[in-house]
Amino acid sequence: MVHSFSLNRNGYYNQSPNNQMGYGEYTQPNQQSNFMMPETTYSSPYAGQIMQPQEPASTQQNYPADGYTGSFDDEPPLLEELGINFDHIYKKTFAVLNPFSITDANIINETDLAGPLCFCLALGGTLLLGGKVSFGYIYGIGGLGVVAIYLLLNIMSMSGVTLGCVASVIGYCILPMVILSGFSIIISLKGLIGILLTIFTVTWCSLSASKLFVCGFAMDSQQLLIAYPCALLYGVFALLTVF
Repeated sequence: MVHSFSLNRNGYYNQSPNNQMGYGEYTQPNQQSNFMMPETTYSSPYAGQIMQPQEPASTQQNYPADGYTGSFDDEPPLLEELGINFDHIYKKTFAVLNPFSITDANIINETDLAGPLCFCLALGGTLLLGGKVSFGYIYGIGGLGVVAIYLLLNIMSMSGVTLGCVASVIGYCILPMVILSGFSIIISLKGLIGILLTIFTVTWCSLSASKLFVCGFAMDSQQLLIAYPCALLYGVFALLTVF
C-alpha cells in the first residue's frame, strides 16, 4: 500500500493510503498569502536623471531660482547688525577733539560702544608701554564713573537718559587722556610741563563730555554743572597716567 502525506494546519504530516501517489510524496495545501505589496501611484512620470531626483511640481514653484528661500543681497551688512557705524564714530571723535563744533543730537543718543572700547584699550596699551598695567583700574573706575554720572544726569535731565548713551560719551571723551598717556612715554609728567599738560587734558575731556551731554539730552545752561563731575572722573584717569 502506498501512503501519502499531507500537511495539516498544525504543521504535521497526515499519513493516508493512496494508491495513485508515489512513496514519500505529500500534498501541499493551497493557501493564499495575506501579504500584499502596496501599490504606488505617481501623479506624474519620472523625468529626472540618475542621482538627481525630480521634485514635485507643487514644491518647485515655492522656491526661487537659486534654490534658497532667501538671497544674500537682502541681508544687512555685518557691521550694521553689530551696531558699528564708522561715519558716526568719526563724527563723535571729531566732536570730542573739537568741543566747540556743532554736533547732531541723534548721533550722541546712539549707544555706540565700539569707539569707547577701542579708546580704553588704547589708554591701557599706552600705559603698558610706560610700564604700568592698569587695564583693571581703567575698566573699574570707568564703570563706576558711568553709573555715578548716569544717576546724576537722570536727576538733572527732564527727558531722562540711558546708561548706554552715558557710557558711550564717557568712553569717547577719554581720547584726550590717550594722547596724554602717549606723551608720558616720551616725557615725565611729574614736572611743571607735565602738570600743565595734565590740567589741560582734564579740562579738555570734561568740556567735551559736558558739551555732548548738553547737546544730546537738551540740558541747556547746565554745562558747568555737568562738567564738574566729569572733571573729577577724568582727574582719576589723569592720576593713573601721571603716577
